[in-house]
Amino acid sequence: MDKKFNETMQFNAAEKDKDSEAKKILVAVYKALAEKGYNPVNQIVGYILSGDPTYITSYNNARSIIRRLERDELLEELVDSYIKNNTEK
Repeated sequence: MDKKFNETMQFNAAEKDKDSEAKKILVAVYKALAEKGYNPVNQIVGYILSGDPTYITSYNNARSIIRRLERDELLEELVDSYIKNNTEK
């Protein structure tokens, strides 16, 4: 087996300003989806998994806004926020 696949890969996290931007984008898109009557969580998950921008409404420019960042950056923000809010301190 290739040695490269036996070692832990390191993922370089996005910079803090990107985290802040990702949070703002997710909140704006969530609000736009909710205002249009969609289930925001389901729609955002669909977008992150598929990359298909039609999961996101164009209302309030949400579709354009969410495409400013790569999907992995959005996912990183979600995981980071979840861990910070759900671990004992």
